[in-house]
Amino acid sequence: MTKLIPQTVPVLGSAGFSLRPIALSDVPAWYEYLSMPHVVEHTSWNLASMDSLVPLVHWYNSDAPESAIRFAVQETSGNRLIGTVGFHTVSVAHRTAELAYDIHPAYWGRGLASACCRAATAWGFAEQHYVRIQAMALDSNAASIRVLERCQFTVEGKLRSYRMVRGEPRDFWLYASIAPT
Repeated sequence: MTKLIPQTVPVLGSAGFSLRPIALSDVPAWYEYLSMPHVVEHTSWNLASMDSLVPLVHWYNSDAPESAIRFAVQETSGNRLIGTVGFHTVSVAHRTAELAYDIHPAYWGRGLASACCRAATAWGFAEQHYVRIQAMALDSNAASIRVLERCQFTVEGKLRSYRMVRGEPRDFWLYASIAPT
């Protein structure tokens, strides 16, 4: 089975913002906020440099069957990346993927992460034909946990010492949404 190459992008239900395919030209803006300690404090991001994002963008734009898919979040009036949303850990065989998102802190508190989560999830079910979309939230990431709960993801349990975060094993909450039938 081959990867379904996105012909569409999720429609963002948040006035003044839209999604588009991520591009190499987005790397500086993306790195700008991912290099802020308070942005990545409750995530597993651990970037060594801006160059660390370049192979990710290539991966997101690959047509390999199980490559990740990521979209840039932008203000509708401009083209500058202010966040990302998409899927990694894609399984074509099982029709599953893991949702991930990040937003520049200047845009926190506006419901944008929730809008991105809803739009990407609906798109993943409708366009990629996923049957399950899951998301992991570091146990200390209260904001992301609230986003997932607002978006009707169901908590399935705590994964103890699931991922290394800056050299330390950390616990993550596993959330999932199942395709509507």
